[in-house]
Amino acid sequence: MSGPLAGYRVIELTSMLTGPWATSLLGDQGADVIKIEVPGIGDHTRSVGARRGGLSVNFLNINRSKRSITLNLKNNDATDVLKQLATTADVFIQNFRPGVVERLGISEPEIRRASPEIIYLSMSGFGEKGPLSAKPVYDPIIQAISGLTTIQAGSDSARPRLVRTILPDKLTAIVASQAVTAALLARERNGKGQHIRLSMLDSILNFLWASDMGGQTYVDEPVDHQEAASFIDLIYETRDGYMTISTMGNKEWAALAQAVERPELLDDPRFKSASLRDHNVDARLELVQSILIARTTQEWITLFEREGVPCAPALTRNEVIKHPQIIASDILIETDHPVAGRLRQTRTPARFEGTPTEIQRGAPRLGEHNLEILTELGFDETEIDALRTNGAIGDEDYSG
Repeated sequence: MSGPLAGYRVIELTSMLTGPWATSLLGDQGADVIKIEVPGIGDHTRSVGARRGGLSVNFLNINRSKRSITLNLKNNDATDVLKQLATTADVFIQNFRPGVVERLGISEPEIRRASPEIIYLSMSGFGEKGPLSAKPVYDPIIQAISGLTTIQAGSDSARPRLVRTILPDKLTAIVASQAVTAALLARERNGKGQHIRLSMLDSILNFLWASDMGGQTYVDEPVDHQEAASFIDLIYETRDGYMTISTMGNKEWAALAQAVERPELLDDPRFKSASLRDHNVDARLELVQSILIARTTQEWITLFEREGVPCAPALTRNEVIKHPQIIASDILIETDHPVAGRLRQTRTPARFEGTPTEIQRGAPRLGEHNLEILTELGFDETEIDALRTNGAIGDEDYSG
């Protein structure tokens, strides 16, 4: 294995997207990630989306660089196997609802007794306390309760709108992977493991406060009603498609006026400064839109780039993978999965000069590594057969 996390082992007891993607990020960076799944069922995303070779696209994209073992954690022998596995691991990640790990006998204190220096990450929707802590949660729930849907709508009076990607799920995954590496660094210095608690709600609120909760920042200056954003966004229609431009400073605004051959814009009292352009945002955007509709996207791109106006076409998903900048960045890679065939995915975005990363392996089939992992733990063939017979592990077999 290669990557900055080579030599670290992560045990993952998570499902859906947040936990699996967090651990996939760690796996892509070299960690040995062992995914614990329910025998015969596995992660829910195995059954969601287009499938090939028995593996769904959703599962393929967020569960690569892992091995899979199936354990029935309602069986004491399986719990014992998991605790033995924990003695070999550096990180243990679970996203059960509060109270479940205690019932299963794999809570943080119980895993720490088996592995005193382990990093134990508990992921949840709302956290371990509060009126919503025990409720089931999905990404739209967090978008709604965090205020994100109102921010996306543009004002408190507009109809709330979902962001059309599972932002809280994905953001929490990134926060989780960063938290794990921070805890590992702390352990390198002080020799101690620790319990990390992370919720989706906490993650998205921290994310939003950086730019979208300015009115709630000053405690002694309450805001009764949030000021409305512009009635259109920064996507403009051209003669043949859509594009965006950004004119944050006076230099870019002057460049825009030059590119569209409208020097009078510089003398317009509504747009003389950045603050005035922001105050008169609707008038500004409406004016720009009326100009851009006259030419094609590429014609405007050529003119704006010549004058130094930040701009870009609004691409469809199929256009994205063909764009010269995307190709030049080498972010997209193609690999051959043993059962799903040829795949196009993204590489790890951070490029490590001294510890280069690579995709360790494609997403695993359910229980694909049962025999391999148990053998590494020292179980012999007879003991593995006994675990299979009493239902502690799954009976998945891909040898044929």
